This record gives sequence, structure tokens and C-alpha cells, in this order.
Amino acid sequence: MATEARKQVGLNMRATLYNDLTKLAKDNGQTTTYVLEQAAEHYLRFVAPTQSTVRPEIMAHVRRSVDKNRKLLQLLAE
Repeated sequence: MATEARKQVGLNMRATLYNDLTKLAKDNGQTTTYVLEQAAEHYLRFVAPTQSTVRPEIMAHVRRSVDKNRKLLQLLAE
């Protein structure tokens, strides 16, 4: 089985956060790198997609409002 390509990165994070991270990794018998990779993967998979997405009910409200005020919006655009 081929290994995945790796990329070495440098970190600049709060010392207290890094200390908590390394303690957690050590307590769980994991490496700091493993814990960081898991956190990054979770963020990319679950958090980031929701940050740029507007909830459907909000967009429905915006569309209704635009339709309702279309004439006013056109007058303001002139």
C-alpha cells in the first residue's frame, strides 16, 4: 500500500493551546501531528462547508423580500 504524500508545515499558535494539544495527544497515546491532522480533517469536512452556506430558510426569506420590493429596488438603482 502506497503512503500518502506529506507536507511539512510550521505552526504559530497560542502557547496555551499548543500545550493543551500536546497534553491531549500524550494522554491518548497519540502524536501531536495525528491530533492536528484529525482536527484539520474535521474542520474541512464538517465546519468549513457550513461557514459559507446560507441556511435555505434565510435565502427563501431574502427571495420573498426581493420579489416584494422589486419596484423599489429598481427605483433605487436608477
